[in-house]
Amino acid sequence: MDYIQLGSRLRQERLKHNFTQEKLAEKIDVSHAYIGQIERGERSLTLETLIKLANQLEVTADELLHESLKLNEGHYMHKIIQLVQERPMHEQQMALEMLEVMFAHLDQMNSISKDTTIKNL
Repeated sequence: MDYIQLGSRLRQERLKHNFTQEKLAEKIDVSHAYIGQIERGERSLTLETLIKLANQLEVTADELLHESLKLNEGHYMHKIIQLVQERPMHEQQMALEMLEVMFAHLDQMNSISKDTTIKNL
């Protein structure tokens, strides 16, 4: 696990909530020095502390740990499906149309890039 990245994410979230290290430490019943050490990646933390921090900062543990997680191929597809299936039908249609436009544009950009590479050879 990359504790420096985790600490950086925790600091970002703490600052979004306008918490000082002291205030956050007080809310989860740890010392402010410990919060500082976690944010600098100098100390590891228990699962219990991670959950307390996530709850206090109103984020999920996977949002805090996403740089440390190894994702499989289906991860993003699963997240897309979760997002879309929770929306009304007309918003699902709109999302599909937006994806089609975006992928058509990406295909066009990739084609231009390939043509430029071939011409430069």
